Amino acid sequence: MRTITRTTFLAAIGLLAQGAFAEITPEQAASLGGDEFTPIGAERAGNAAGTIPAWTGGMKEPPAGYVEGEPLVDPFPDEQPLFTITAQNYEQYADNLSPGQIALLKRYPDTFRMPVYTTHRTALYPEALYEEFKQDALTATTTDGGNGLANVDSYLPFPFPKSGIEVIWNHVLRFRGGSVRRTYTQIPVQANGAFSPVVFDDQLTFANYLDGAPENRLFYYKQSIKAPARLEGNVLLVHENINQVVEPRAAWVYNAGQRRVRRAPDVAYDGPGTASDGLRTADDLDLYNGAPDRYDWKLVGKQELYIPYNAFKLRDKNLKYKDILQKGHLNPDYLRYELHRVWVVEATLKEGARHIYAKRTFYVDEDTWQICAADLYDGRGELWRVKEAHNVLHYQVSVPWYALEISHDLISGRYLPIGLDNEIRGYQYNWDYKVSEREYTPAALRRSGVR
Repeated sequence: MRTITRTTFLAAIGLLAQGAFAEITPEQAASLGGDEFTPIGAERAGNAAGTIPAWTGGMKEPPAGYVEGEPLVDPFPDEQPLFTITAQNYEQYADNLSPGQIALLKRYPDTFRMPVYTTHRTALYPEALYEEFKQDALTATTTDGGNGLANVDSYLPFPFPKSGIEVIWNHVLRFRGGSVRRTYTQIPVQANGAFSPVVFDDQLTFANYLDGAPENRLFYYKQSIKAPARLEGNVLLVHENINQVVEPRAAWVYNAGQRRVRRAPDVAYDGPGTASDGLRTADDLDLYNGAPDRYDWKLVGKQELYIPYNAFKLRDKNLKYKDILQKGHLNPDYLRYELHRVWVVEATLKEGARHIYAKRTFYVDEDTWQICAADLYDGRGELWRVKEAHNVLHYQVSVPWYALEISHDLISGRYLPIGLDNEIRGYQYNWDYKVSEREYTPAALRRSGVR
């Protein structure tokens, strides 16, 4: 694959406001993959209590029973929970819970619970990327007050972050196969438990996979609705830029009913998410995406937290959506929480900036740089929405990603799962997806939406 070149990242944004190079010595960069740190900057050692094990390389081989090209199988099918956290006993585990998790336990005291399993540090990325991560550790920098990047060749600019915005950039750029196509459902669940799935086919291709991509381009994204019939054929296209203060995100939608392509400036910040019933914003898909300029970012530090992990049960093709989706929350029988170390980042809305979330706290898994949980606060400072991402490893390609991301509205009792594919036949990820830039043009939208 073609790497993300320094020229690609730098040309459009580096002339604005250069930040200092990351304050990393060659010795620190060389420590990546050594005795102290993993190749992506996580602590290799376990914790003192022995409840988090050492990282030993991740799950390098598929588990027994996996068949190439078929759905993932659970590597831990016989494991049972070590204990279960409930509204009645959460106080004894509070040091390892987020405010959002505690709020969910209190909101649904009789039905929601968190089964906690043995921690397995399964995560890894392709070996070929690890040397690039070392090089970026020496040179990567933010520009324009954190809104841009310079001197980045790979998918991990800041393995040793010194600020909140550096952690968030690691999440935004993390490796997700480079170019991938997948099919999944998004399912707004009403307070009474009623739901109606929306089926998406989407494509994500980082600019480094395409020749001739504009200098400030980060990736291309296209999302087509396959069901229900009333929405079938509608398509969203996004050209995601790195520094969106200099060059805002460009987005278009094709409305199948009108057979018309139009610009979509609301696909940014707190614009409503596609077919989400108002349960997510444009910038909280993937738990966070897009321009960071409306917030001040604070790196709080690290914490040991019970987070959704190795969520292979949620991908079981023997399950129906009605088995997983319950009134108020997911069926706890299919949830798996493990104790992992996370980076904690607080985002506070800048004075004079507008967004429905006045504060956001992100919990970022050290072994993947994926945001695994987020607490979202309204303008009164009240906790409003709670998001979680249930992580799995696509072990056959060494790509960690979400089996499911979910947004809970604590006030209305509604929630929004994104990513389930239990009722869609087969394995729904096409890795190393071959595509040309022409497929990501507004002119191509009409073809994408043909029924």
